[in-house]
Amino acid sequence: MAAVQGGIVDTVDKKDIKAEPSEDGIGNNNNNGNDNRMLSPSPSSSSSSGNNNNNNTAAAATVDQQTLVAVLQFLKKNKLNDSVEILRREAGLPEDSLDIKGSDPGAGGAAGSANLEAVDAATLLNRVTVSASAAAQPQVKGTLTLTLNVNPRRGVYLGKLDSAGEDQPDVNVVLSAYSQQGDPALYQAYYSGLKRFIESVLDCHRAELSQVFYPLFVHMYLELVYNNHENEAKAFFQKFSGDQECYYEDDLRVLSSLTKKEHMRGNETLLDFRTSKFVLRISRDSYQLLKRHLQERQNNQIWNIIQEHLYIDIFDGMPRSKSQIDAMSGSLAGEAKREANKAKVYYGLLKEPEIELPLDDEDEEAENEEGKPKKKKPKKDSMGSKSKKQDPNAPIQTRIPLPELKDSDKLDKIMYMKEATKRIRLGPDALPSICFYSFLNAYQGLTGVDVTDDSSLIAGGFADSTVRVWSVTPKKLRKVKSAADLNLIDKESDDVLERIMDEKTSSESKILHGHSGPVYGVSFSPDRNYLLSSSEDGTVRLWSLQTFTCLVGYKGHNYPVWDVSFSPHGYYFVSGGHDRVARLWATDHYQPLRIFSGHLADVTCTRFHPNSNYIATGSSDRTIRMWDVLNGNCVRIFTGHKGPIHALDFSPSGKFLASGATDSRVLLWDIGHGLMVGELKGHTDTVYTLKFSRDGEILASGSMDNTVRLWDATKAFDDLETDDFTAATGHIHLQDNSQELILGTYMSKSTPVVHLHFTRRNLLLAAGAYNP
Repeated sequence: MAAVQGGIVDTVDKKDIKAEPSEDGIGNNNNNGNDNRMLSPSPSSSSSSGNNNNNNTAAAATVDQQTLVAVLQFLKKNKLNDSVEILRREAGLPEDSLDIKGSDPGAGGAAGSANLEAVDAATLLNRVTVSASAAAQPQVKGTLTLTLNVNPRRGVYLGKLDSAGEDQPDVNVVLSAYSQQGDPALYQAYYSGLKRFIESVLDCHRAELSQVFYPLFVHMYLELVYNNHENEAKAFFQKFSGDQECYYEDDLRVLSSLTKKEHMRGNETLLDFRTSKFVLRISRDSYQLLKRHLQERQNNQIWNIIQEHLYIDIFDGMPRSKSQIDAMSGSLAGEAKREANKAKVYYGLLKEPEIELPLDDEDEEAENEEGKPKKKKPKKDSMGSKSKKQDPNAPIQTRIPLPELKDSDKLDKIMYMKEATKRIRLGPDALPSICFYSFLNAYQGLTGVDVTDDSSLIAGGFADSTVRVWSVTPKKLRKVKSAADLNLIDKESDDVLERIMDEKTSSESKILHGHSGPVYGVSFSPDRNYLLSSSEDGTVRLWSLQTFTCLVGYKGHNYPVWDVSFSPHGYYFVSGGHDRVARLWATDHYQPLRIFSGHLADVTCTRFHPNSNYIATGSSDRTIRMWDVLNGNCVRIFTGHKGPIHALDFSPSGKFLASGATDSRVLLWDIGHGLMVGELKGHTDTVYTLKFSRDGEILASGSMDNTVRLWDATKAFDDLETDDFTAATGHIHLQDNSQELILGTYMSKSTPVVHLHFTRRNLLLAAGAYNP
């Protein structure tokens, strides 16, 4: 069976380098391309420039111009002509200034241009910030700040810095943007003036404009620290940190520890914030109010931060309310841009293979397990017949290569459909029974659990680096006989599958040794022949459940791997870890097929879509992303959680996604429209696991508060109303109806719930380690 070819995110050579100039001075989606030149210089900057020596200024301007020319020639060499033209016009340079042969090699004796073709990215990174004084260079309009980032996987980008997994930008380059700023004594006055203005505007605009407080506060504080104004930075933090939203409390705690310039180097939170533009979604009317105020006050300090570090996503229509904004806020980099959720997603289910279901007679059940059903008139399962109709929202069957069904898989499908005919239809009046597996005396520290689809095996990952597998049926676990003993078996016998198993090795559980650190994630393959485990040691291991030995160790992550998940169709699996990327693997490939890069913090949980064409990842950056397996693109970004995400689950229909986080909430998402459609409140601690029932009627959530809660998923989604306007603007109206949707709360004695699983007949299994 063919695997996904050419899947790894390829290193980009020079021919693939791309430039992405921002659409205007702020990076916004409006057409006011000259907004960044409408403000006059601030008093502090003009006074300081007036005191400089004219000769020094002229020399510095010449060096700056040469640096800019060098950058433009580098881009031109790589055939990025559109970007060259945009930047050349912005800087007011003549057309012949980029002619290498005709350029002046050295006014002032600075880096000459005799061999500018040899300028490489490393050299340019050290000359990344170009600021030309308007007085010294009248042809350069205002202040031009050029940000250049070279990423081996994504090429060269202008106008933004991109944080991608392990390829962090140069720290000095990142921090250099905070140098040479305004008078530190005026920072409090600037911020207080903006605060007074926003508090004085109409209520309908106040909520939207208040969004700028947090990113402005962070960047102004970091500028003070970077320029060694420690006392001013401390006073600024103490005066305004209490005004920020409560869900930024953890970030502010980290920020308060950065009191010296030396502390800023290597700080992950700072680099995250600096290298990703904070996204604010604001109505056009509110944005015009803000822009007019800053122009009238000539507040260059705040305007420069908005221009450099914020992306304002402007929409036409009524401003959003405070509740609507709070529902979507809280992530490390603000909200998602609206265009990020407009890609087409094929969320429908794949057509089931044509498998006939024999008549259900008790006396032939054993024979069915042996693969020899009696020759009776077959009947088709009612649920199976529904799935055989092609879903218009489903991807084509061959969109990604999937493994062909083996005879054993077809047999398991038959058993699944037989079980489905006996499935209990759940609802508000028919709640499931719950069976709780408590891990007693788990002094090794239980860190991850999984249950097979047929509920016959349960596996646990432990902090002592072991993986343990239990049989939860009377059938014990056995290993395959040795090679010498297998040669003595009659391979043509009817019970050959039984004969190859060694009865001497039968036991209720097996321990798998191999990892050198705590095991955080475990996942069974759909056919129950394999088990995956991910560990702090940076590896993912594939174990055989026939021999209970490690078959493969997949090495790709450089740091702990927090989670791993098998595809519903087998063969593919996904892992996520501390290196901020998720990786797609195939069991027969040592290297990943896809690398999903975009999260700004650890990828804490992963989940495949039921049709295996998409992957969902949850992160400590408080966002959820959906990725297309076929091309590696991010097709959805969901924001709204106020803490790291630890649980994800797709509805059986594939249309909805549920997520749980440390903020104790469960959020529901419509994948097709890319919108949050529900909020379930009731837990008092981290929601660690989520599971939809087999028919999608009920959602079960398990938490560190030692409870399992059941929610009416049907009602939550049936009450949903989405229209084109809502989808276009992101105006969501969440109903506070958690009390109407809660169907039951079930307490354990003292056991945090770390895993939930619905059996094929809709019995709910829960698991956790008893914590006396």
